[in-house]
Amino acid sequence: MPQIDIPSQFDVLVVGAGAAGLYTALCLPESLRVGLITKETVALSASDWAQGGIAAAVAPEDSPTLHIEDTIRAGAGLCDRAAVEFLAQHAPSCIQSLVNLGVAFDRHGQALALTLEAAHSRHRVLHAADTTGREVTTTLTAQVLRRQNIQVIQQALALSLWIEPQSQRCQGISLFYQGNIAWVRAGAVVLATGGGGQVFAQTTNPAVSTGDGVAIAARAGAILRDLEFVQFHPTALTKPGADRFLISEAVRGEGAHLIDNEGRRFAFDYDPAGELAPRDVVSRAIFSHLQRTALDPATAHVWLDMRPIPADKIRHRFPNIIKVCQHWGIDVFNEPIPVAPAAHYWMGGIVTDLMNRTNIPGLYAVGETASTGVHGANRLASNSLLECIVFGAQMANIELADIGQPLETPVLPLQKFTASASEWQTQQTQLETLREKLPRLVWQQAGICREQSGLESAIATVESWQQDFAALPLTQFLLALRPAEPASIDLPDVEARLRLWAETRNLLDVAHLILKSAAFRTESRGGHYRLDYPQPNSNWQLHTLVQTNRWWKSPVLHDGHRA
Repeated sequence: MPQIDIPSQFDVLVVGAGAAGLYTALCLPESLRVGLITKETVALSASDWAQGGIAAAVAPEDSPTLHIEDTIRAGAGLCDRAAVEFLAQHAPSCIQSLVNLGVAFDRHGQALALTLEAAHSRHRVLHAADTTGREVTTTLTAQVLRRQNIQVIQQALALSLWIEPQSQRCQGISLFYQGNIAWVRAGAVVLATGGGGQVFAQTTNPAVSTGDGVAIAARAGAILRDLEFVQFHPTALTKPGADRFLISEAVRGEGAHLIDNEGRRFAFDYDPAGELAPRDVVSRAIFSHLQRTALDPATAHVWLDMRPIPADKIRHRFPNIIKVCQHWGIDVFNEPIPVAPAAHYWMGGIVTDLMNRTNIPGLYAVGETASTGVHGANRLASNSLLECIVFGAQMANIELADIGQPLETPVLPLQKFTASASEWQTQQTQLETLREKLPRLVWQQAGICREQSGLESAIATVESWQQDFAALPLTQFLLALRPAEPASIDLPDVEARLRLWAETRNLLDVAHLILKSAAFRTESRGGHYRLDYPQPNSNWQLHTLVQTNRWWKSPVLHDGHRA
């Protein structure tokens, strides 16, 4: 990447360049100077990988009311009705905005083509073949790069929020870029860093999804909600050496069957809707079936058979799935695809209101990293891209106090970190070991099925790993930096090494938050399933809230209304 000088102050800093971050940057008033920070290059995000589509009630036989009811039903009693109404009612106009920006959704003649996905009562999912997310993010990226008021800062890592001590207001971030740590001021910071799927050994999320926004906000005192609710996608391609490529829900919507080694459609043993039951039910069906029938359930798979779908329809609707399967030696027209569940979407996140505001003044969150209340305990398919767009659009209404007043930042001396090759090698090995062990532990103890003893032993293990991490010389150097104190890190291949450090720190924090939240909620609901408490409990029809390592319960909710 070419070296660029980062201004010491922006009006708004947006962290993350998936659909939420890109659309937020585009919707912020053009009079504002916006910095868009991404730890990769633009367009490497979970949005980019989203195949299914984006839900909106645009068909004559559909209505926002039906979309609201479907969303609330999927959310298992924990949706915030006001947020769901806001999402569904704004969906059609947001789709129109995307079309106006140049997103090329599939059409039937002049009309937008709509498909059906699990738990939707109408055809309402717009798509661009099976690479909808890529079509949306590619279009948004092109628009962002055209905007004079947006400066994209690539391969930069947000490390922490810069909180003003007196007012407790968020006034910027500390940023690792080109070997140095700088403090960048902003009138507002928007976290749009996506999910945390990399905390699980099996995930459909890209490598960038390490829960950065939730971890950074948690350390600064943000209130988080419902972190135990993780959606496991039932059908990820499972082949040794292959990425856990997601085989879209839409494939089952179009008529594909789930079968076991004997060729039996076993999903009907678990639910009358078979392979079209909600995602969590299908994931548990596969998980339970493998626990009963497989030698090593952790690596085993079942089969997704696309042959019941007409070949022409497969070619038209799923060209990317055909291509990826072909790459791994699977011919979808003549053989079934090996699939197993993988962590896919995190319903919980940083608590936000309809304006994306958090409890920290000046800090906003949009997309998967936020908890808006629209997904409840289980997200309805294709509502996630929609949430990024509907809530990103709200940033047009941002009100910034005393904008444009450059503030004096004290000039502090540069701190330097150096380590000899052998000293660094020891730290690097410790970090790599943690990075490898942690996702396996979380998958085993807080994956599809959970129970108290496993959760408690995992919490103890993670806490001991956090202590090991805190003892590393690099950790001690970085955590001793005072606000506004710049630093340079003198290590070979410094970008990769600091990213390993930062992501490991975030993943340890996220793992602890998920494990403790899962142990706290003694019932099963939506994406959270406890073997020792297999039923929902009406006393738990409430949110789990956490702030600075303190867990508590929200008031009880009734039918998706706030109590």
